Amino acid sequence: MNKRREFIQKSALGLAGLVTAPAWLEGAPVLIKSLNKPNSVINGVQIGCITYSFRSMPDQSAEATLKYVVDSGISAIELMGDPAESFAGMPAPSFNRMRVFQLGGKQRRGEELTEDEKKELTDLQAQSSAYTKEVAAWRANADMKKFEQLRKMYKDAGVSIYAFKPSAFGINNSDVEVAYGMKAAKALGASHVTLEHPSNDEQTLRLGKLGEQHGMSVGYHGHEQETFTFWDTAIAQSPKNGLNLDAGHYIAAGHSDLIPLIEKHQARILSMHTKDRQTPANGKGNVAWGSGDTPIGEMLKLMQKNKYKFPATIELEYQVPQGSDAVKEVQKCLEFCRKALV
Repeated sequence: MNKRREFIQKSALGLAGLVTAPAWLEGAPVLIKSLNKPNSVINGVQIGCITYSFRSMPDQSAEATLKYVVDSGISAIELMGDPAESFAGMPAPSFNRMRVFQLGGKQRRGEELTEDEKKELTDLQAQSSAYTKEVAAWRANADMKKFEQLRKMYKDAGVSIYAFKPSAFGINNSDVEVAYGMKAAKALGASHVTLEHPSNDEQTLRLGKLGEQHGMSVGYHGHEQETFTFWDTAIAQSPKNGLNLDAGHYIAAGHSDLIPLIEKHQARILSMHTKDRQTPANGKGNVAWGSGDTPIGEMLKLMQKNKYKFPATIELEYQVPQGSDAVKEVQKCLEFCRKALV
């Protein structure tokens, strides 16, 4: 009698489980496969991150970058060129590139260079020129299988790559280098490449046409030169040209029509850099999210309400507080998004 009662109880519990949890039973393999993988899609809005956000971290390899992304809870990214290209075998520079930027910037600002600095800059510029040619030659014959391998490594960890930003799309880069960048982006699974807007109509026309040829969209990023009509020429030149809008820089430029801008261009926004900056009246600072003037919450709600498909890309540019690091700060930004999208 006791055994019969036990059998009936277990059978009832089993039937109840089938009724109340069929998704678990049928979807178990999928759930197990996604275990411990990040998911930064919040109520229909894809929150991403540009890997530039992790520039302060000690290891800049593709493998370390992936760990930073996963530890941040991010499941989709805009990937900078260096981690991917070094993974693919691009020659590393033998000179201090940061020193070139430092001395070159000092010169451009009209600051006086010492004689030793002038000699150092001349030598570094010669090395930089030679390295540029070496990189161009490597890119002309780069094996796309390495980029496919990187894509798989990231995908297996739960991270997709929606944009790629190598230094291959400048005015001085050949069509061969541009084609390489677009092919690499495609191998990585990206829908678009990104670059700083060249402020040159011939270049945006050229890149748009090459994008059409290679089936790759081109997102133009702006800083404080962004205006309501900043991208109009580029997007009129080619259906492959679009926006890599920077919402924070737009606010720092003193504009108050960010939401109308997003509504105007939503079909051509490929991705949107998201950061909190102050208006000119408040100092233009890059600040911790929620303490500046960028209407991040309103932007995210707009994306959610209208089901915009482009990702909101976290770009960590404010100073990392003492005792923290870039991963922890990106986590805070992601949490800000979660609260905004409740």
